[in-house]
Amino acid sequence: MLHFRDPHTSGSYGYCPFYELTGYWCPGCGGLRGLHNLTDGRILDAIQSNVLLLPLTLGFIAWWGTWLVRGWRGNPVPPRLPQVLPKSALWMALAFLIVFTVVRNTPWGTWIAPV
Repeated sequence: MLHFRDPHTSGSYGYCPFYELTGYWCPGCGGLRGLHNLTDGRILDAIQSNVLLLPLTLGFIAWWGTWLVRGWRGNPVPPRLPQVLPKSALWMALAFLIVFTVVRNTPWGTWIAPV
């Protein structure tokens, strides 16, 4: 659906509630535009829309591919993500997202702000 309906048009998929309430970009702002760019093969434009999008997408594809292969072979399906990662890793990820959000909303973080 993202390939055929362009999210670069303002309001085409609605508006980010966090941005509408606070005026600040959340960690996911620019994600739909970035996924649309990825479906068109424009990797650099996707990275400019949201820096985190490409690594998260590649990680999800790797996890999903492993899940499919293991299921196809009849092996037990790998556990859900929160059961695999220790709590300290989840807290570190949350801290990273908070720092990422703060930095992208400051003058020093304009290079990671959504385009």
